[in-house]
Amino acid sequence: MLALQCGCWYREGSFRNNHRWGWGWIPPSTGFASENIKRDYCTIQRFKKLITRDPMKITKKWVGNDVCHYPGFKCATVPDQKVTALAAADFNGYHFGGRDLQLTGFLDQLPDLSIFHANSNNFTGPVPKNITTSRVRYLFELDLSNNKYSGEFPVSVLQATNLTFLDIRFNSFSGSVPAKVFNLDLDVLFINNNKFSQQLPRNLGSTPVLYLTLANNNFRGPIPKSIGNARNLLEVLFLNNELEGCLPYEIGKLDKAVVFDVGSNKLTGPIPHSFACLKKMEILNLAVNKFYGPVPEMVCDLPRLANLSLSYNYFTQVGPECRKLIKKRILDVRMNCILDLPGQRSAADCAKFFSKKRTCPNERSLSYIPCRKGGYSSSLETSDQQSMAPAAAPITYNALKPHKLRL
Repeated sequence: MLALQCGCWYREGSFRNNHRWGWGWIPPSTGFASENIKRDYCTIQRFKKLITRDPMKITKKWVGNDVCHYPGFKCATVPDQKVTALAAADFNGYHFGGRDLQLTGFLDQLPDLSIFHANSNNFTGPVPKNITTSRVRYLFELDLSNNKYSGEFPVSVLQATNLTFLDIRFNSFSGSVPAKVFNLDLDVLFINNNKFSQQLPRNLGSTPVLYLTLANNNFRGPIPKSIGNARNLLEVLFLNNELEGCLPYEIGKLDKAVVFDVGSNKLTGPIPHSFACLKKMEILNLAVNKFYGPVPEMVCDLPRLANLSLSYNYFTQVGPECRKLIKKRILDVRMNCILDLPGQRSAADCAKFFSKKRTCPNERSLSYIPCRKGGYSSSLETSDQQSMAPAAAPITYNALKPHKLRL
């Protein structure tokens, strides 16, 4: 049976659970700005019927033909058609809810959309399969964070190859993250605060991202050596996972990085001397792991360091440069095995740890410094101080909060 509702034809029973899903036809004399807007209006009105919880009464304003002025929507000119259409949907913080509130049939039915943000809502079900570059041609920002998603990684995003921003944090996704994710041409990848459990893919370093957060999952195993190839990285958060093994010297190749955080894992070994190459590093967190040995003076001598967290490890020695940072409260070495400093582990605790022989694969690589002539130097050598302007406040730590993130 066919019926007319809100200016759109629809076929009853064409959507599961007896939702009435339309075909998108609107009579021609309705005064819309373009045929694209007609289509988008119909899609919005169908989607509106799925929203049964709207605490901010947003959808009450989704009336009339001028969808470009609906709260949460913005329009622009479609580049290849030179007509007006919906270009952005921003539902951040709207707290939409519904018995079966899904994005299938909505997000994939807005082919001119370039930005979709939906932080802090109650979307569930599968992420739409048809968000391919051929379908939603200009989609470059997708934020599904802080919703009710579960199950496997939403592999459909791999088809949206124009994406530069992908944020699926604070859901209950589990299983593995496909290695292909790290081949996407992204600037931002936030997958923290889910339930992913796997070894990090070997091609991790293939990612071109600037900001990467993998925190608060169950990633295990070592950090791949390929990370040294991710030369665009500015901030990377691995904290609060189950990562193991020694840090690869290749981390020292991240010469643009300002934040590197592997706190609260099961990592071990000495700090690689290659960290002396991290000239722009401001926040370096290795706390709550099983690192040991002397703290390299060249690391304490990095010119931009504002916070160096080494607490709750098994470090045994700090030199003059590191002691300067302790006095400035830049360096935290509480609960280590440094005999002449207060707030350290007990002698019994340290003795128990060092009673077992501990080595790293390719120990010689831990003394390698890729940014220095000859590649090697003594652990007490300090770097040349450089005068650098302070950088902007870190961004990725804000991603560890569930609500709206501003970049």
